[in-house]
Amino acid sequence: MRKTVEAIYENGLLRPLEPLEGLSEPCKVRVTIETVEPSVHPLAKCVGILPDEDASEMRRIVEEEFERAKMDTSGQKQQCHGME
Repeated sequence: MRKTVEAIYENGLLRPLEPLEGLSEPCKVRVTIETVEPSVHPLAKCVGILPDEDASEMRRIVEEEFERAKMDTSGQKQQCHGME
């Protein structure tokens, strides 16, 4: 049988993240180690590069646009202000 499972290595032991079905105990297995790098969000490099005052202004504008969208109860297709 050949199966790939993810596991956590801690305290000197490998702990599978899912059941190892199809194995009877005791069962000798061969383990190949491949480290998995944690995924990084594509925008993570952008965090903290905008000055606080610009970030506050951007947040204010976004909140205003959401409020405008909430107030429009005409049932028509919503469009962003200035993007018609």
